[in-house]
Amino acid sequence: MEWRMAPPGMAGAAGTVVAGLLAGGHEAYFVGGCLRDELLGRPVHDIDITTSALPEEVMSLFPRCVPTGLAHGTITVLQEGYSLEVTTYRTESGYADHRRPEHVVFVRDVREDLRRRDFTINAICCGLDGGRIDPFGGERDLKLRVIRCVGEAEERFEEDALRMLRCVRFASVLDFAIAKNTWRGLLRQRDKLAHIAVERVRAEVERILEGPHPQRGLGLLLRSGLLPRGKAPFPWTGRDLAAAAARLAGLGNLESARLRWALLMHALGSSAQCADELLRAWTFPGATRTGVVAVLRVREAWDAALLSARPEASGAGERLRRRWIAAVLGQGQSAAEGWLTVLEAAGADTASPVTTSLLRSWTAEMPIRTLAELAVSGHEVTAALEKRPGPWLGVLLNQLLLAVAAGDLANDNQLLLQAAQRMDRDE
Repeated sequence: MEWRMAPPGMAGAAGTVVAGLLAGGHEAYFVGGCLRDELLGRPVHDIDITTSALPEEVMSLFPRCVPTGLAHGTITVLQEGYSLEVTTYRTESGYADHRRPEHVVFVRDVREDLRRRDFTINAICCGLDGGRIDPFGGERDLKLRVIRCVGEAEERFEEDALRMLRCVRFASVLDFAIAKNTWRGLLRQRDKLAHIAVERVRAEVERILEGPHPQRGLGLLLRSGLLPRGKAPFPWTGRDLAAAAARLAGLGNLESARLRWALLMHALGSSAQCADELLRAWTFPGATRTGVVAVLRVREAWDAALLSARPEASGAGERLRRRWIAAVLGQGQSAAEGWLTVLEAAGADTASPVTTSLLRSWTAEMPIRTLAELAVSGHEVTAALEKRPGPWLGVLLNQLLLAVAAGDLANDNQLLLQAAQRMDRDE
C-alpha cells in the first residue's frame, strides 16, 4: 500500500510489521482510523494493524513488544522507533458497564473483527498490496460524508455508550452528517451516557470544541441532549445552549483551547467561580482550568469597572484606565489579552465608552506588568521601613506596582522606597 498522508518512517515501520506477520504464515491488515484519514486526505498520526496471529504468536515474531492489552489481544510492537498496535481478530460480548466487553473471543475471519467496530468508516482494512476489505460500505459512506453505525445503531451504543459522543465528534471534526438510523439509535440510548466516566466524556467534548467545526459539534450536542445525561454537572438548559450558540460565531477563529472554553463559558453566562467548579468537576487539567478562570476574572473586573463608571463625570476615562490596568496586573497580561480576543470573537466590542483597541493601547503603554519587574524588592522595603515581613508587604508592593504601571511613579529604586515610606505613614 502506498501511504500519502502518513509520515514515511511510520508507514515503512508498519509495512515491515505487516510483512513480518505475513511471512510468519498469518493474515495482517492496516485497519481503522488510519485508512479513514488516508482516504479522506487527512494527516495519519498512527497506524493500527489487525491480524489472525494470536498475541503470543505476534510476540514470538518481533523482538521488541509490549503486552499493552494482552487480554484483548493487543500487542504494541516497537519497530524502527515507532509504536504500532497489533490486535488479533476478535469478537466482543457482555458489555456489563456499557463500556468494556466482558468476553473477548479471538477469531480467524477479519470480517468478524470488522463487525465489532463502531462506524462503517472505521471498519475498513487494507492489505500490504493495497487491496481493501470493506464489508459494511465504509468507503461509500466516506464519499457520502455520513457517519453510520456498523449494524444496528442501538446495539452499538448499548455495547459502548461512549460511542454516542464519538459519533458526534466524528460528525463535527469531519463535518459529516449522521445517518438517520444512527441518530435515532443515539436518541434512544442517550441515557446510557450516565455509565461513562467523566474523564472519557470530557476528552470527547474537548476534541469537539477544539476541532475545526466546533459550532457544528455544539449544535449536535445540543440536539442530542447527551451532556445533561452524563455524570458531570451540567447546569444549563437547552434554551441556555441555544442562546449561547448564537454568540459563538467566532469560536472557530480562536486557535487557543483555553480561549475557546472561555468563550463558551462566557456565552453560557458562567461566572469565574462557577466555571472553576464546573471545570474541576469535568476533570479538566489544572492549566486549562486556571487559564479559563483567569480570563473570566478579567471580564468580571472590567464589567465591575464599567458599572461603576459615570461617563458624564470628570475623569471617568482615567478611572477606567486605572481599573483596566489593575485587572491586567491582577490576572496577568495573557488573561487580559485573552479576554479581549474572546470579546472580539464573540462579535461584540466592550460597551461604550471604551473599545478593545483602546484597552489594548492602555496595556501596551504600561511600563511594567509584574512584581518581578519592579525596581525594588520586598527585602529592601522591609529594611527601609524597619518592619518584619507580613501580609502588609504584599499589599504595599502591589500598590507600588500599580503606581508604576499607571505612570504615577518612575520605576526607580530610590523613588519607590520613598513612596513606600509615604504609603506606610499614611497607612
